[in-house]
Amino acid sequence: MTKIVVSGAVANKYLNGGEAWIRLSWIVGLRRLGCSVHFVEQIDPANCVDENGAVTDFAGSRNLAYFRSIMEEFGLADAATLVYGDGRQTSGLGWDELIELAEGADLLVNMSGNLHAESLLERFRRKAYVDLDPGFTQFWEAAGIPGARLGGHDSYFTVGENIGKPACPIPTGGLDWHAVRQPVVLDDWPVTPADDPHRFTTIGSWRGPYGPIEHEGRTYGLKVHEFRKVLELPERAPLTFEIALDIHSDDARDRDALLAHHWRLVDPRRVASDPTSFRRYVQQSGGEFSVAQGIYVDTSSGWFSDRTVRYLASGKPVLVQDTGWGGGEPPHEGIVSFSTLEEAVEGAHRTQRAYEAHSEAARALAEEHFDSDKVLVRFLEEAGVIMQV
Repeated sequence: MTKIVVSGAVANKYLNGGEAWIRLSWIVGLRRLGCSVHFVEQIDPANCVDENGAVTDFAGSRNLAYFRSIMEEFGLADAATLVYGDGRQTSGLGWDELIELAEGADLLVNMSGNLHAESLLERFRRKAYVDLDPGFTQFWEAAGIPGARLGGHDSYFTVGENIGKPACPIPTGGLDWHAVRQPVVLDDWPVTPADDPHRFTTIGSWRGPYGPIEHEGRTYGLKVHEFRKVLELPERAPLTFEIALDIHSDDARDRDALLAHHWRLVDPRRVASDPTSFRRYVQQSGGEFSVAQGIYVDTSSGWFSDRTVRYLASGKPVLVQDTGWGGGEPPHEGIVSFSTLEEAVEGAHRTQRAYEAHSEAARALAEEHFDSDKVLVRFLEEAGVIMQV
């Protein structure tokens, strides 16, 4: 049996159900293919917090409690380990057991370089880096910023499918980047009728964890900059637009502008803090409307949102900003793309004129392009892993 270790951020991003789904889809999807999978996450002591957000010890942290609850819910309690700092404390396997696990594994899937303890990394025979932040990762590396942790891997994958192509200015850093699409386990995301077909939603952070990127005299912006370009949309389109939005009090002016233009805002910690509530929020929606990070748009990176994939799988049409996905020619049904406010308005009208057709096309697109069975088989092949029964 093929033995795989997946590493990524769940405890590090506690109360973020969407981030948990990214890692769960890889774990569950690889298991569906017959692989033996163990999830290992590394968390720095400074990221362990109590219910008030203050740094606390590992055992008493909300991060550990969140990690355990999700792993138990998905039947992974015996196949998941959270590593505290340099590994002196763990929840799950002990450090010596982790060393043994690494030495026997066929592949480490290291999402965003989460696993970085050198004494453990060096024990894996093969290591695949999976980039979830195309542009940020590569520009940081080009600037000598160590946060991406790219070194020491055998193969490199990115959800920015245009990296390395002439029209995409994101530097490759001399690496051969393989495109990998966001996988979704279709059985986890069945087609679900909408509570209100006219209510289009999304979930996200106004600014996110990273600042704008400057490279060769150009500044690449964030999601906030793209949302400001479509503030008038709810006043001009036949839909209700709602955002489960994490927005800081310092951005009160932007929040007031959103409300003044008739955007609905809800608290993501109330409606999407864990995988179950996140799925419920998506599946009760009529569809998704969202912009992308400015850096994804301006570089024509080919990035496509993991969150959007789950709307599609649930049979929800999506109206999303064009990032050059699919070679720059996205489908006309199911996925409706836009680059300007006018195109977003027209796209909203288009989804409502043929809502049922768009809904059926949405699920079909998820099955064709994002089914974990297809995505992960190709991933393993390109990572150089021969499946063992």
